[in-house]
Amino acid sequence: MSAGAPLDLPRRHAAMSAERWELYRLLAEPVRLRLLALAAEEELAVGELAELLGEGQPNVSRHAAPLRQAGLVVVRKEGTRALVRLAEGVSADPVIADALTAGRALCREDGSLSRVREVVRARDAQSRAFFARESQEGANDVAFPHELGAYLAALAPLIPHRRLAVDAGTGDGGLLEVLARVFDHVVAFDREEAQLFRCARRLEARGFDNVDLLQGEVGSASVTAKIGARGGADVVFASRFLHHAPQPAAALQALTALARPDGAVVVVDYAPHEDESMREQADLWLGFDEAELRRLARGADLVDVVVRALPAHSPHGSPNSHNSHNSHKRSAPDAHLAFQVMVGRRASNAAPPAIQHDKPSKLTKPSTPTPRPRRRT
Repeated sequence: MSAGAPLDLPRRHAAMSAERWELYRLLAEPVRLRLLALAAEEELAVGELAELLGEGQPNVSRHAAPLRQAGLVVVRKEGTRALVRLAEGVSADPVIADALTAGRALCREDGSLSRVREVVRARDAQSRAFFARESQEGANDVAFPHELGAYLAALAPLIPHRRLAVDAGTGDGGLLEVLARVFDHVVAFDREEAQLFRCARRLEARGFDNVDLLQGEVGSASVTAKIGARGGADVVFASRFLHHAPQPAAALQALTALARPDGAVVVVDYAPHEDESMREQADLWLGFDEAELRRLARGADLVDVVVRALPAHSPHGSPNSHNSHNSHKRSAPDAHLAFQVMVGRRASNAAPPAIQHDKPSKLTKPSTPTPRPRRRT
């Protein structure tokens, strides 16, 4: 050992002490403690944090910046918004864990912790209003080739497990054109009565008799009980679902709980984009990148996750439609956006999320009956 070697240990200790001192200094500001606690509760936009903290957005951004630089929070850009969440794994540090405890205490005292749920509900209000409008009827009607049924029947035997499929947020039932022809049985649910009436008319017109329609939220008692009674789904489909969810992580966990052990979850949604006009379609999120989808999948205990881009063509337009941005916008608001698919399997040891309390469903009242689908011939 050289003569200078003994100096290395004190130098290393001095460097570590300096780093810890900086961490203590960073967490000595009450606003940062509260910000950290709120970001641990839910991924929140800077504007939402400003509302909860009672601070201006520039001040919130100023406090979030050093927390991001220290690796305590992740700041994700989405269109014109910046979203802040606690970085994975940092709460294992005893100093940060103590800071989170102190921050939560401050937030409970000022009431901001309990108001996080109000912020999430406010996200949901626009989506509910948008999908409850019956004026959208027929907006997404598509003509399918008459031989589609034969094509799907030919492909069906290639799917090893097709006893039960779930269509989450079925809307007007467009995906049922495929699922009802491939799976033995399908449970399709949506929280909006207006959407389910449109879906029922589709089923009646097609003569599908192997589809059950259900009004309810993902994770609600009615949905969970219906699918649980059948032993869980072989495949749970969530097509263009997550970008409407106020809490995508919780939504994916609830979707995963609907699958049987080793059952699949298929998410089809937008790749990241910057078209703020899509918020007028009740979109809460401007797509998800692969890293974000994989993070959500880990939180839902999905395994063997695959994320792939889908072919860059309109899912709504016909082969003869024009490919200009404007014509796509006329045919469907999202026709110009890139899509991607994430597929994963439910781990056999995954714990189901808490079941929500159901609200009364007007769809079940005698005064508003659902049209009965005709049997297939």
